[in-house]
Amino acid sequence: MLKRIFDLILATIALAVLALPLFMIGLLVRLTSPGPALYWSDRVGRNNSIFKMPKFRSMRMDTPAVATHLLDDPEQYLTPIGSFLRSTSLDELPQLWSILKGDMSFVGPRPALFNQDDLIALRTEQGVHMLIPGVTGWAQVNGRDELPIPEKVRLDREYLERRSFRFDLFVLWLTLIRVSRRDGVAH
Repeated sequence: MLKRIFDLILATIALAVLALPLFMIGLLVRLTSPGPALYWSDRVGRNNSIFKMPKFRSMRMDTPAVATHLLDDPEQYLTPIGSFLRSTSLDELPQLWSILKGDMSFVGPRPALFNQDDLIALRTEQGVHMLIPGVTGWAQVNGRDELPIPEKVRLDREYLERRSFRFDLFVLWLTLIRVSRRDGVAH
């Protein structure tokens, strides 16, 4: 309950403070590549339910719907500002909407793509599927895109066992540090 109240208050404040930057980023996405500013991907949420998660579109419209690391040459699919959006994590800002809606939290395991069967199966086996997914998580601050799936799930399980309001604040603090240094980001 405290986590949900914290998420609602912080997301509301963030949306108010970031309204103009969100508008500007959306406009830049639209001006630099054809297609909508937002990309709504099918993601796996709590108890393996599917929800639509928004991100600023950093990839071209013809990009296959798979995890970036599964593309032969992900760079070829980036929009002109896609690399910048990803390296700064600005593409993640529309997920504030998912937090307000209750599909996501600020901290939790990152939501899997609907077709990441190996990740979904391992998380279900470890009980991680019961958690609300997060914009950031324990796995993200310990390697982000660089981690193999079994290691991500191990860290997600560790988060499940250690979760508390204090631990969430610690993960948010580490996230700010990692994002400001652009550590572990796949472009």
